[in-house]
Amino acid sequence: MATPGDTFPTVTELLLARAEDVNPGLIYEDIRWTWAHHVQESANRAALLNELRRPGPFHVGVLLDNVPEFSFLLGGAALAGAVLVGLNTSRRGEALVSDIRRTDCQIVLTDSRYVELLQGLDIGARVLDIDSAAWHVTSFRHTHSPLDPVPATPDDLLMLLFTSGTEGEPVPVRCTHAKIAGPGRILADRYGLGAGDTAYVSMPMFHSNAVMAGWATGLAAGAAIALRRRFSASAFVDDIRRLRATYATYLGKPLSYILSTPPREDDADNPLRVMFGNEGTRHDIAAFADRFACQVHDAYGSTEGGIVLERPPGLPAEAIGRLGADLAVLDPATGVPCPPAVHDEHGRLTNEADAVGELVNTRGTGLFAGYYGDTEADADRLRDGLFWSGDLAYRDQDGHCYYAGRTAELLRVDGEPLAAAPVERILQRHPDLAEVAVYAVPDPRAGDQVMAALVLREDLEFDAAEFAAFLTGQADLAPRQVPRFVRVTTRLPRTATYKVLKRTLTAQHWRTPDQVWWRPGDDLRFEPLTPASDPIRLDWGARSVRR
Repeated sequence: MATPGDTFPTVTELLLARAEDVNPGLIYEDIRWTWAHHVQESANRAALLNELRRPGPFHVGVLLDNVPEFSFLLGGAALAGAVLVGLNTSRRGEALVSDIRRTDCQIVLTDSRYVELLQGLDIGARVLDIDSAAWHVTSFRHTHSPLDPVPATPDDLLMLLFTSGTEGEPVPVRCTHAKIAGPGRILADRYGLGAGDTAYVSMPMFHSNAVMAGWATGLAAGAAIALRRRFSASAFVDDIRRLRATYATYLGKPLSYILSTPPREDDADNPLRVMFGNEGTRHDIAAFADRFACQVHDAYGSTEGGIVLERPPGLPAEAIGRLGADLAVLDPATGVPCPPAVHDEHGRLTNEADAVGELVNTRGTGLFAGYYGDTEADADRLRDGLFWSGDLAYRDQDGHCYYAGRTAELLRVDGEPLAAAPVERILQRHPDLAEVAVYAVPDPRAGDQVMAALVLREDLEFDAAEFAAFLTGQADLAPRQVPRFVRVTTRLPRTATYKVLKRTLTAQHWRTPDQVWWRPGDDLRFEPLTPASDPIRLDWGARSVRR
């Protein structure tokens, strides 16, 4: 999305451009503010934050759902020169303490829903409840504050947003004005959004998707931003109609959750034009576009922002984009470009060990401004002047790029590396499966075995023989990709931003109350795992799982 030489505005500049705009700017439930009112509220928050400021980093933690105060505080931080820290509302105890302390928050702003989470914790910051009388009195003193912004440049820090934490503890990412305003401007221009549009923001605003693709896009376009406190699949269509929303964002599974709601005859009768996000499955993207008569644009991206890949029309169905001059798939050990993928007559990848590498920005860091206070994490991402994404991928002869999973998810089966994502894509073809996760479990000899966790569509039961027949019919499924174990569950463990926690699945392996099936031999026949089965009887899981 960003290339060298791009120039982006600051969030401050985008706000100042709306200072006299009387068009709708913010919608929350039944309350509406014009953009002029929103900018004034932001100026009021800037004055309030300056009053609360103490010596040290001007960092303000926000532990809130998608409520109006979050939007006003984000604008206020831009005007005051403060840094807003998005705190994950699903974190608890020492994990939450760690997030607050490592980001040097002077203040943590929360509400009555979450304030009790902070009671008794040594967070090293002042806590203010925005639902309290004290907050309302303090806020009232700053009503009608002058619009006097601190000068800002595109490279100035504006937010700290945490990674999802699928591989370990979340890490705070430095988000500059350019990193927030830039994508907003690009998306607003790309989709022709303007004052007559409404951007529906239901993904959590402590995540980059909601801030950059949702909030900043509405601001850059001068469109109304409609905040939903928390995402609700059952309320989605009604919200879109009631708010006249023309643009919305998603992050992975919400597409599937919305599709799982009972269909209506008039689903296509809605104002939504564009649904933008990432990590949607091929099936869900097509089904959503068809059911709701809108465009679904799925892009590859991350909180770090070092690489963005678009999926233009005409791309192969499973490709995540086309590699340009500044992107490459490199061998993580040698830094040498990986050769294109070679497939046999059945579509099986025959040179996986050579073709799968790490997706790298070869021209620099993109919009990645580093992690906050974590030089080790910086060193892992920035090597030899290149941005290493941590994502595995391979390319075909035409330069189309295919996602193969995270580097930490790479399995080693029969002495060779095996990527999880291609196996997941094959399993997702099964019409009865709503969700799939493929991950490593111990092999009693050496390396890993393949395990798959399956979530069936509503009211369906797992048929082991039918599933084996389905696998047999997938010509591009190599023998070593066939799952040794299959876990049938009602839900996959996920982060607050809907990413699957595979490290949790790997740690549990077959030690779960869920039904587990396995293949004792090389033939494609599954049987229930019981206390008498070898994996349990011989305690295969006693060997530490490779990380």
